[in-house]
Amino acid sequence: MNKTELIDAMAADAGITKAAAKKALESFLGNVEGSLKKGDRVSLVGFGSWSVTRREARDGRNPQTGKTIKIAAKNVVKFKAGTELSNSVN
Repeated sequence: MNKTELIDAMAADAGITKAAAKKALESFLGNVEGSLKKGDRVSLVGFGSWSVTRREARDGRNPQTGKTIKIAAKNVVKFKAGTELSNSVN
């Protein structure tokens, strides 16, 4: 499912226009992104939670040449599925 299909499904389920569904989805995504940028954790009970962790700099290997390269440190977003979501796909 892509973003357009999700917007269509949200509009149909909620009985709202596609424009309203798009605005709601963009608001949700913007608020999640904003919270993660501040270092906060976003948790939806039963669905899952997003958090940001720091990945330290490390040495890697170029698979084409075999040479050792430096991989810079960076922040990464992690998602952990909630119990209800995990159970629904199994």
